[in-house]
Amino acid sequence: MNQSLNPWITSPATGTETEASAMEPRRPPAATITGPLRGMVEPDAADRLGHRPVTGTATVWVAGVHGGAGESRLAGILDGARPTEHAWPVPNRDQDQDHGRPAVVLVCRSDMRGLKAAQSALIQWASGAAPDVELLGLAVLADAPGKLPKALREFAVLVGGGAPRLWLLPWVESWRLGDTGAGPPAREYQRFATDLAALTN
Repeated sequence: MNQSLNPWITSPATGTETEASAMEPRRPPAATITGPLRGMVEPDAADRLGHRPVTGTATVWVAGVHGGAGESRLAGILDGARPTEHAWPVPNRDQDQDHGRPAVVLVCRSDMRGLKAAQSALIQWASGAAPDVELLGLAVLADAPGKLPKALREFAVLVGGGAPRLWLLPWVESWRLGDTGAGPPAREYQRFATDLAALTN
């Protein structure tokens, strides 16, 4: 795959290459962004994700970028994960000196509002305006049953180009009905959990 296609780094050369990259939803297209980018301008203050002091430890902090993103739901199915209440986690360095940077997964819904909120949070991180965290990636949870419309899927992949990794996670009907004990669909969510376990061990 051509490593110059990530629109967060360079513009795509042809439409054909962009379509090909969209066939790989688990990874952003082209070169992977692993940290802040030189020259990236931070978003307006109103569009930034807040900072929240946290205590204790977590294998991964799950940060929803908007209300209803699903951060508590995801944190509940991941071993050792904790939600951040829609903010970047800022650990108490006096208590957590041996734990390094907090590992964070951003979470949004797959509607346009959710994806734009994720885009703003990723711009904040890429500009260096976020706290010092290890961003593992962006998880996009389906906002409705059925297949994601093409325009939203393409935009999700575009937004995901600003994260080290992208996971597109399907709708879970039992969660909608309030069945908190029912597990999520096996394949996509188990793969997501496996990926995070490998990244945080």
